Amino acid sequence: MSTAPLSLAPDPVILITAPNGARRTHADHPAIPLTSAELARCAADCLEAGASILHLHVRAADGTHLLDADTYRDAIAAIRQQVGERLVIQITTEAVGRYSPEEQRAVVQATRPEAVSIALREFIPDRSHESAAAELFADLHQQGCLIQPILYAPAEVIWLGDLLRRGLIPDGPLFPLFVLGRYADGQRSTPTDAACFIDRWQATQSRSPFPRPWSLCAFGPEESASAAAALCLGGHPRVGFENNLWRPDGSLAASPAEPLQRLAEVARLLARPLATADHVRSLLAP
Repeated sequence: MSTAPLSLAPDPVILITAPNGARRTHADHPAIPLTSAELARCAADCLEAGASILHLHVRAADGTHLLDADTYRDAIAAIRQQVGERLVIQITTEAVGRYSPEEQRAVVQATRPEAVSIALREFIPDRSHESAAAELFADLHQQGCLIQPILYAPAEVIWLGDLLRRGLIPDGPLFPLFVLGRYADGQRSTPTDAACFIDRWQATQSRSPFPRPWSLCAFGPEESASAAAALCLGGHPRVGFENNLWRPDGSLAASPAEPLQRLAEVARLLARPLATADHVRSLLAP
């Protein structure tokens, strides 16, 4: 199996921070941001470390995962007050076994975010959901919302290509995230896990007139190695406490900003400047 050619071209790298996720709490790490105020402070630290996109989860009062437009708007306002427009804020529609496709669509429609991540397997669990999903994708495209399909297996890259070919996702800029591994205790991803994703994605892009960069995230102590491999291959990594709490040496990381700092240094060595939020908007907007 071939891999993508090594790219050392000075195209800017988009660093994505995922500081909290849907599952971990302060019991897992005291620096995981849960409230709007904590998210705003963390956003400022991650911006300083080099992030241009913040992948946002919000929580209920008891710390559990929440899809709620009012809570999203409160968190977004707090982050904007702290960092202005210097981060692209991406909400999630992650179901975590609690939310239906209808509820996922509703929170996106009510929030009207600048960017959104959507797990295809949750959003379109079967063909009966295709029409409603396609309608929302079209609306988001018209609004200029950046859609990030979340792909948990290489076969889902082929599925995404099929949705594009059939017009269920508008033929425009797209920014898929390849998930290397699973949300499971002891999950350890490796950089080689990305090869099948990248090969399949390149195959779907052969006739696309639009810039469609890709990103990835990984689990466990090799998160940084996997992210660095993405940088070498021309991709854009997502790191943070959603997927991994550990340094490469197995010790506990201090904050969600720490892995961003490591990647910023790797990007410097590869002569890839860090993208700003405005660059993300110009590169990926319809």
